[in-house]
Amino acid sequence: MAHQLPPLPYGYDALEPVIDKQTMTVHHDLHHGAYVKNLNAALEKHPQLADKTPEDLIRDLNAIPEDIRGAVRNNAGGHVNHTMFWKIMKPKGGGDPSGPIAEAITKAFGNFKDFQTKFNDAGVKQFGSGWVWLAGKANGELQVISTPNQDNPISQGLYPIFGNDVWEHAYYLKYNNRRPEYLTAWWNVVNWDEINHRFAAFKSGKEAHEPAMAR
Repeated sequence: MAHQLPPLPYGYDALEPVIDKQTMTVHHDLHHGAYVKNLNAALEKHPQLADKTPEDLIRDLNAIPEDIRGAVRNNAGGHVNHTMFWKIMKPKGGGDPSGPIAEAITKAFGNFKDFQTKFNDAGVKQFGSGWVWLAGKANGELQVISTPNQDNPISQGLYPIFGNDVWEHAYYLKYNNRRPEYLTAWWNVVNWDEINHRFAAFKSGKEAHEPAMAR
């Protein structure tokens, strides 16, 4: 079964004014769509990988045949990252977190504002294209990290609780080169309910991703 582009869970204009309709259309249909198309093309060369989820593909990249390893890293990573990204945003989102994720952030970082500062700073300092993440270690510890390109914390043995896309295609039409402004505004569309769902999956040791929705 070929990997498929999941539909947005809201309209292209639903996150305005934080993320404009044109950016969402190009980002979802063209960029995410290209990752799915290119991933499927790479996997045609190795049909034994057809049943693996995108998460499984990037979990152990050394197990991927060398001739498609780069393509899988970039395109399965992009597929996983963006499938998560659409879900952790929603119209009229944002505000302070609540529930278990709020308690965990306070415990790990002191308070939500300090965490936001650390997260945004890591996003600003990510050189070139990439992502900034709240990731969990196997021992339950939380940390803020950034990754280049479409790399995902899964490949480092970490758990991606949530992340923000700092590729220019995610914000440039509206914010131009003002990445810090985008990072600050983005918190107004965060879907804390979905993030709590992912955090609960992390705490239980289960995958937060839903492979059936990502194929």
